[in-house]
Order: sequence, then structure tokens, then C-alpha cells
Amino acid sequence: MQSETADTPPPRTPAAPDGASVDASGRRIRPWHSLWLLLMLGWTVSAADRSVTGPVVTWMIDNNVGFLAHADRPYALGGLIGGLFFAGYMLTQFPGGYLGDRYGHRTLIVVSLVWAGVATLVTGLVGGLVTFIVVRVVTGLGEGAYYSNDRTVITETTPERARSLGLGVVITGLALGITIATVFTPNFIDLGKLWLPDVDAWRMAFYILGTATLLAAAAVALRFRRDLNARVVGRATLHLAAYSAVSLALIMAVYELGTHAGLSDLWIAVLEVVLAVGVVLFALARKGGELGPVLRNRSLFLIYLSYIAVLWNLWFFSFWSVSIVAGAAHSSFANGALTAGFNAGAGILGFPAGGWLSDVAVRRGWGRKPMLLSFTGVQAVLTVVFAWYLATAGKPSLWVMGVLLFTASLFFNAMQPIGHALTAELAPPRLRGSAFGMQNLIGETGAVLSPAVGGVLRDRTGGWTAAVWLDAAIIVAGFCLLTAVRDPRRGSGSGKSA
Repeated sequence: MQSETADTPPPRTPAAPDGASVDASGRRIRPWHSLWLLLMLGWTVSAADRSVTGPVVTWMIDNNVGFLAHADRPYALGGLIGGLFFAGYMLTQFPGGYLGDRYGHRTLIVVSLVWAGVATLVTGLVGGLVTFIVVRVVTGLGEGAYYSNDRTVITETTPERARSLGLGVVITGLALGITIATVFTPNFIDLGKLWLPDVDAWRMAFYILGTATLLAAAAVALRFRRDLNARVVGRATLHLAAYSAVSLALIMAVYELGTHAGLSDLWIAVLEVVLAVGVVLFALARKGGELGPVLRNRSLFLIYLSYIAVLWNLWFFSFWSVSIVAGAAHSSFANGALTAGFNAGAGILGFPAGGWLSDVAVRRGWGRKPMLLSFTGVQAVLTVVFAWYLATAGKPSLWVMGVLLFTASLFFNAMQPIGHALTAELAPPRLRGSAFGMQNLIGETGAVLSPAVGGVLRDRTGGWTAAVWLDAAIIVAGFCLLTAVRDPRRGSGSGKSA
């Protein structure tokens, strides 16, 4: 079994005062910088894999093809497909972090990327609604192991003075991946029309992104080769597969039972969230003693709950932004995708900027919480303005929507590495993987519900305004939760057990 020391950077000789080694020419070499870029590549491909479903579903609805061609409520069904992916992604967040603590975080990162690449390729081969859903759920189950292990590796290998910056730089890959999937899916589909029947052109998007993910996995495995052991990788894969098999069975059982009972797509998504709550309670019952420091810490749990709003907003706009923009402005699918790209692209600036500013705040003794609250508050105000503009403008401008989406997303993305760094500071080092996993497990309930709820509101109201107003209200609720978090760097303690 791989020990936790596998994720500790190898000793450097001689060591520079700032933790960087020095080569023969006297230059300071910071190996964590190249590690950041490699993990960012992993985020890019995995985020593109999960984000492509939204634009593909929108294209299917617009062109009346595939399994959405004859759906009575196409947006609700499309949103449920997105929600079920995140049900899978959500249910391996905590197991993925726990297995990383056990087998090595680098091992789980490689397993997650290979799994995601293979599953994404398979998505392009399948036909039929249920089979498509199963494969997307399986994709999510594999990708769910990346987040908590990536966050832990960065925390352990990056000097504390640059920790938040590292967390922000790496997760910039999320914005890059969402942007690629949002902006370039029309091009992928057009390329598919050259090789496939028009009704199957959407498959090309999955072929391209799945191949890219496997190439990225090979690059990451090459970097981590000294920390990988074939036997340990095999055991970790089988252990994750065991968790995933149970999760897949539960997710699909809820879907099939709900469908046969005549439940709406929204209620099926709600039941998937109930399933996630059951997983949390199971973790408390089985491993409450071992994991008590990250499960019963009041401040950590408030951060976990606040991330429901973060993941709701992230995947509501990532899944439906093309449809929101194109529908409001009565523009083409391609123009809608380009404008919606402003929302995703803002993370390319926001993530690293937020991480850098967070580290500056810590060095000056301000703590991370004030900046976290400020950025969340600005994002809430701008989202309210966006909802108001959709409600009052007769024909919203693509440019105005693009500017509002970009600005709100800039602050939204900037606050996330600040929250990640705060989680790392509050959690015991030996349980950071479990803490990040629990944070995303609880937060992903927002990702499960937001595509489905947004789709239902679109079908019932004929527009996206109500769904955007709801998104703004949930962001405000997340802000309120964060006000009660104790910042350990402001002299208020590290968050006592509840």
C-alpha cells in the first residue's frame, strides 16, 4: 500500500530559503510551478469532458435530433441528464479523497484522468437515452476522484506563501475546459458532419475530448512515474470501481424507479440529492470517529454548505449559458456559444488573480475571509443585475450580456481558490483529501439540481429569467453562510466542533 509520504516532495539538495532548489548556474528552480501547469492540464480536459454535455444537448434540442427529438419537456430532460452526471461526480468526491489519503493522491489523479478519457470516448459510441445516461454517470464517477486529490497535492507541495495562488492557477484549467467545450462544440459538431451522418455529428465532440484526456493522463503519469506502483494503482482502481459500482446502481435505481412511477425530471433530481445526503450520513455512521475533525468542524461544515451555491451557479451557467444567451437575444447557436464563452473565460483571469490576492491578504495579516465575502457579495449583486436585465430588456444585447456574465464570473472564480485555501487551513493535514472530498460532495448537490431545476423553469415559463433569479437568491444564501465561518488567521479560532 502506498504511504502518504508518496505525496511529499522529494528532498532537495541544497535547499534555498524559500524552499526552491538551486541548480549549478545559481538559478532558483521551483518544481511546484511545473506541477501546477500539469495539474491545470488535467483540470482542462476533465472540465471539457463534463461541460460538453450542455452544448450538445442544446444542439440536439435546436436540431430536433437524437433522444431529445420527441421529448415532451426537452429542457427538463436535458437538465436531468446533466444532473445525473453530477450525481455520479458527487458520489465519488468523498471516497476519492479518502482513497487518496490511503493509496496516494497522485495515484488517484492518474486513475481519474484515464477513467474520464475512456468513458468520454465511449460516450460517443453509445446510442439511446438510458445508455447515454449510464455512460455519463460512469464518466462523472471517475472524474469525481480528481478534485480532492489535486487540491491536496498542491497544498502539500507548494510553500504556504504561494498556496492560494497555486490553487487558483491550477483550477484555471476548469475555466479553460468549460470555455473550450462552450465555444468550440459547434466546431466539433461541424467537423463531425464531414465524417458522420448529420444526426450523429455530435459524437465527434466526445471523440475529440476523450482522446485529449487520455493524452493528458499519459503526461501526468509520466510526471508521477516515481510515485506510481502498478499494484497500488490496480488496487486503487478496483477500490474506486467498487464504490462506483454501488453508486451507479443507486443512481440508476432512483432514475428507473422515478421514471416508472411517473415522477417529473425535477423530482428525480431531488431524489438523487436525497441519495447524496444518505451517503453523508453513512460516512458519519461508519467513519465518524476517524473523520470527526473534518465532519464535525463547524466552520468547515459551513464552507461545505456554502459550496452548494458555488456549484449551483457554476454548473447552471456552464450547462445552460448557450441556451440562455441564444434564447434571450434570438441569436444562432454559434453566436450564443461565443457570448456564453465570456462567462467561462473569466475564470482564466479570476482563478489566479483570486489566489494571488488571497496570499497577499494573508501576508498582510488581513486573513482570507474578508476577501472571500467581498468577492461573493459583488458576484451576487452582478447576478441580480443580469437577472433584472433579462427581465426588463425587450431584446437583450449580446454585448451587454457578455459583459455582465464576464464581470460576475470574474469575481465568482476569484473567490474559489480563497475558499479552497481556507478549507486547507481549517482541516488537519492528514485529512485534507477527505475534507476537500466532503466539501465537493455536499457542494455538488447544487450541480445535480441546477441543470434540472433550470430546465424545468425554462419549460414552464418559456424563458430563463426565473432560473437566473433563483440562481441569484442561492448565491445570497451562500454569502450568509460564509459570514459565520471563523477565520483562523483573524484570531477567532479554527472552528470548533459542532
